Amino acid sequence: MDTAPHALSSGRNRLEASLRRSVDRGRTTTAEYDAALANLSWTDDLQALADRDIVIEAVIEDRQIKTALFRNLDEILHPRAILASNTSSIPLTSLAVATSRPKKVIGIHFFNPAPARQLVEIIPALTTSATTLEQVLHLVEHNLRKHPVRAPDHAGFIVNALLVPFLLSAIRMVQNKVATKEDIDAGMVHGCAHPMGPLALCDLIGLDTVLAIAESLQEEYREPLYAPPPLLRRMTAAGETGRKAGIGFYSYPARHTPDA
Repeated sequence: MDTAPHALSSGRNRLEASLRRSVDRGRTTTAEYDAALANLSWTDDLQALADRDIVIEAVIEDRQIKTALFRNLDEILHPRAILASNTSSIPLTSLAVATSRPKKVIGIHFFNPAPARQLVEIIPALTTSATTLEQVLHLVEHNLRKHPVRAPDHAGFIVNALLVPFLLSAIRMVQNKVATKEDIDAGMVHGCAHPMGPLALCDLIGLDTVLAIAESLQEEYREPLYAPPPLLRRMTAAGETGRKAGIGFYSYPARHTPDA
């Protein structure tokens, strides 16, 4: 579900293209492709989710926006439904207490790109029931066939609490002219066997998302390593947010999409 028709159309096109590539590469059969599409429905009406057993929210990384959506969903969903968030850093308890079902609120944090990444962080709030946790762990491990790890309800959880200070350090190195962006990324790729450098990764994640996560971490921990560098704030303000904007630390040529 998405309120923006262009985003809904774009998401559908990307998902169908991803499934088609999986068929072309022999990872998925044509029958599985057809079955997957048959199981999907698309809507711009939040009310259409009323009969769902679980809803996973993945809106912008903004506490107020997520809290407002959780309140709306809480009124729409039946009382047994689980309400989950794909938040990268916002503590789940703050979202859970905004609803009338705090025992059924939990974090399910996928990693980008979700079809390829096996890891999923499962973050129970202080209020999450053991039953809800067990149901979600079963869903992720057995139905989605991903690798779940249980993370604490602290800002950043496990991965981003480690990753984001590393990304911020790389941005500070560019800001302070310690080295070029190309050399920083090459150093981590060829010297530490990372699949991509930290600055290219920032572009993939989205600099606005990196900033939002850093601000959430800084708000919770008040430690210098989580403080967003001025360069990150300036680039985000300028709209240079990475691949989705066509420019970040690197430039990205515009890609034609069927709905463009």
